[in-house]
Parts: sequence; structure tokens; C-alpha cells
Amino acid sequence: MSNYKESRRQFLKNISLTAAAFTFSPLASSARSTSINKQNACEKTTLDYYGEGPFYTANPPTLTSEKLAPDAEIGTRIRISGRVQTLDCSRFIPNTIVDIWHANHNGEYDTIGFKLRGKIASNAQGFYTFETIKPGKYLNGNKYRPSHIHLKITPPGFPTITTQLYFQGDTDIAEDAAAQITSGQYDATHRIISLTDDGNGILEGTWDIALDGDGTLGTTDLHIDKGIIYHASPNPFTSSLTINYGIFHTAAIRLMVFDMQGRQVAILEQRILTPEKYEASWTPDAQLPNGQYFIALKINELQVHYVKVQFTR
Repeated sequence: MSNYKESRRQFLKNISLTAAAFTFSPLASSARSTSINKQNACEKTTLDYYGEGPFYTANPPTLTSEKLAPDAEIGTRIRISGRVQTLDCSRFIPNTIVDIWHANHNGEYDTIGFKLRGKIASNAQGFYTFETIKPGKYLNGNKYRPSHIHLKITPPGFPTITTQLYFQGDTDIAEDAAAQITSGQYDATHRIISLTDDGNGILEGTWDIALDGDGTLGTTDLHIDKGIIYHASPNPFTSSLTINYGIFHTAAIRLMVFDMQGRQVAILEQRILTPEKYEASWTPDAQLPNGQYFIALKINELQVHYVKVQFTR
């Protein structure tokens, strides 16, 4: 009877922690929730009905920073980031080329040079990020196209996916021939993302990419039955960050910090833990630069969850 009570108590604890994660995690999204419900697949990144459109320019420059739009570019600043992973969410894909282009604040494309055009690569942990402005709208026939970003995504040794990213709350999505599609190979449902003010005047969006490719072991949500990071605050932070996480089974754990190049910059926890809620803190070293970092939880060498944080000294 005592074993039954203990199992029941642990079962309820797991449910409580998992529910908390989807209430507070800054990376929770509808696409990720669906992948967990299926327990065997991510939401595949789909093609866009309009393909690359008429304004693509080949051979864009590689961004030397993470800024597609220079600081002086007129418009609302946005930052998009996420992780490139295989279709079953079991592996992340480093060195994936993400080719990005979009219109300026007035809905105009640069067709002469490479303004608001460039490419980046996912880092050693499969993460990518870029900062730009929210694209303006332009007439397509007698209707405005919703604000959108074009992307060509090419994992090493696999075909390119050409698609577009849209934004929640855009009133022109409902009548757009591409953005309104909700099924099939051009389904745009999981390419319409939310933007949230990061507290420093930049709108943050998270979009994970799932496609065919060879990956590296260690990823996220299919493994939250083992443990989860359910809160990191304050975010953004200026001096110290508090991380709340849960472990569901006795295991060897590591709580680590990676920069956007995939380099490990700190180990916050490394020990054997029993099932419980835990708290850790991170005060970055004095020489660590401002920027985005990822807090990652590993359990028995399997990376099970991560959250993105912004450090501004």
C-alpha cells in the first residue's frame, strides 16, 4: 500500500510540474504542445504557398552579427530565435543555413543590393537567432499581404525548405491566399507566431524548425516526463537569474548555460537528484557579454528542456 501511495504522489507531482511548465515557460507554443500530445512527432515545418516569391536574390551575405537590420533601420525591432530539429524532436540539427529576406518598414524590397537580406547558421546546439525589423505590408492585387519574413532553410546534405513566417494578430492573414491555409503541405498554422515585448523595446518571437536532416542527440519536449525547466526570472535580467526546475525521477542532472554560438559558458548544477522541485541561480561572470543565452537541463546525458534568456548588464 505504501508503494502505491508513493507512486500516486509522484504521478501527481509530475502532472503539477508539467502543467506549470506550459503556464510559465517562455518557449511554450502551440506547435510544441501539439508535438507533446502526439508523443512521436514534431509539427513539420511546411512550405509556403507563395514559395520564395518574386523578390529573392541569390548569394546573400553571411551575417557577421545576428542583426539582419542595422540599428539605424526604420521600423519596430523584432528578434526571432528557436531551434532546428529533426521531425521526431529527438535530435537537433547544427550548421543549418537559414537564408532570410523581407520588405522594409514601407513594404518595399531592396532589389539592387542586400538590404534586409542575409543568412545565418544554427549553432552547435541547433539554436539560431536574428534581429531585424517587422516588415511592412504591400498590395498583392487589391489586398495587402500580411507582414511576413521569407526563409530558405537548408540542413547539411538535405533539401531546402522555402517558407514564410507570419505574426499573430495580423488582420490581413484571414484573406491572404497563403497565410490562411490550415492543412496540407502549405499549412501556415504553426508559422504564425506571437511577439512579446522583451522589456527593452524589442519584440521577441520563438519559432522552432522541424525538418528532414541528420541530427545530434539531445533535445527538448518529448522528454519532459524526465524533468523540466518551468521558470527563469527575471527575463531579461541585469545581474542574477533564478531558474526553477523539476526532476521527475532520481537521476544524474546537469543544468548548463550556452551562448548563441553553442559554447558552454557555465554549469549551474551537476549532481544526482531525487524527484522534487529545485531552484538554481546564475550570476554571469564579469567578462561575459550582453546577449541571449540558453539554459539547458540534461538528465542522464539526455538534454530534455531549455529556455532562452536575455542578459543586459
